Amino acid sequence: MNTSSLASFDSIRAVQWRDHALHLLDQRLLPQQEAWIACTDADQVTEAIRDLVVRGAPAIGIAAAWGVVLAASQHQGEALQQALARLRAARPTAVNLMWALDRMQALIAGGASVEALTREAQLIQDQDLAGNRHMGELGAALIEPGSGVMTHCNTGSLATSGFGTALGVVRAGVAAGRISQVYAGETRPWLQGARLTMWELVRDGIPAKLIADSAASHLMKSGAVQWVIVGADRIAANGDTANKIGTYQLAIAARHHGVKFMVVAPSSTVDMATASGDDIDIELRDSAELLGVSGKRTVIEGAEAWNPVFDVAPASLIDAIVTEKGVILNPSVEAMRKVFG
Repeated sequence: MNTSSLASFDSIRAVQWRDHALHLLDQRLLPQQEAWIACTDADQVTEAIRDLVVRGAPAIGIAAAWGVVLAASQHQGEALQQALARLRAARPTAVNLMWALDRMQALIAGGASVEALTREAQLIQDQDLAGNRHMGELGAALIEPGSGVMTHCNTGSLATSGFGTALGVVRAGVAAGRISQVYAGETRPWLQGARLTMWELVRDGIPAKLIADSAASHLMKSGAVQWVIVGADRIAANGDTANKIGTYQLAIAARHHGVKFMVVAPSSTVDMATASGDDIDIELRDSAELLGVSGKRTVIEGAEAWNPVFDVAPASLIDAIVTEKGVILNPSVEAMRKVFG
């Protein structure tokens, strides 16, 4: 793979630690406005995670790690633990949040200094970027040259430390000549595909077309798509995968049309303590998010809505799970245990 070509598809860093503050590219405002928010205490980080300033499981975990650094800089004892508890409660489904906080909490329990916590948070961020690049190579190797791929939600640099998980495979696949066309579903109700994924793909010069979520099956039937590539917010011990709402129906449609289905996520997203997707807590958000677009109501007053933001694609519909530890084909309990213990 041409390294210089790959670098040209990797220009975005949305989570940055500088000047003793966490700077976050506000993803609620993209693509119309590129604005940064500076978080100077842990509660501001908690609010940013809860309000989707920062989103995507890996990026949430990284932001939380820096939130611990801020909390430890300003609090000790019970006040510190309360700040960490508020961070932990910010989003319930993405296991990376709990993983990063547990990793930082273990250092705190051992008496680590703020400087040591700072090094650990930076290590979490650096390891995520290196892992994304490795996953990109592993996932791209599964794709036949000249393929069309479909993706859902946003799994790129905005959702990670950089490069991306599913979009990392896309970036690597385009650089290697394996992917000729990308189709991004719009991803209602927050339009992460339309607002964020298309922003990344166009900015990095990757051939991409936006489709309505409801056009996915029709596109698969046309033969234009050979792989659906998605990220994950939690992967259970049997390979069942929780991801942005709409992923499950894509997995069903892909199997029906003979399209391969790939999940790409760091090993920190794998939760071997959760037996299956039935045990994953699915976050329900305010119905108002579904009743309008960008804060402007589009549905009649008095209407009600049901707004789960994740669903679970069963392992039986997944052809490959790609992590930095390797590729699991046709995931099962046994196959997951071989890699993750």
